[in-house]
Amino acid sequence: MHPFVFKAQKSVEAILYIAQNVKQPTFHCISKMMYFADKIHLEKYGRFICGDNYVAMKHGPVPSGIYDILKVARGDGFALHDVNPNKAFKVIEKFMVKPLRSTDMDYFSESDLECLDNTIKKYGHLPFNELTDLSHDEAWQAVDENDCINLEQIVGMMPDADVLLDYLREPCLG
Repeated sequence: MHPFVFKAQKSVEAILYIAQNVKQPTFHCISKMMYFADKIHLEKYGRFICGDNYVAMKHGPVPSGIYDILKVARGDGFALHDVNPNKAFKVIEKFMVKPLRSTDMDYFSESDLECLDNTIKKYGHLPFNELTDLSHDEAWQAVDENDCINLEQIVGMMPDADVLLDYLREPCLG
């Protein structure tokens, strides 16, 4: 089950937003900020911010579509989505994101920004190892490395998991 649609241009803006608001805007840090913000947003508002899928990689969950966009900007990925990240940011030193313009805030709802800002404030200053450890949660542990993390596994960690799963299965009936 994955009832969300991936929003590629919104993802470019999310990468930019995070990169402009954390101390070390690495692929790892951006991936963890999105994961933590998406978990909060899913629990409170019933959706992921950019509609991405997560893969359980060695150092924690990675948003698949965002990772593809980051690799394209670095020059070693394939343009799977109809966006050009190279006008928004560039990648230096193989994994550091350097913004080239301001974030287009029109892509975000108030709830998106609330969850991104709270996540950046709470986790954006943490070093690599701490972010990795925090992201190695039950959902990440439930699958093998490089496998997709099912939405049910992420929801399963939440207090009202059954209610949220019902909503996600039939969002128009609530």
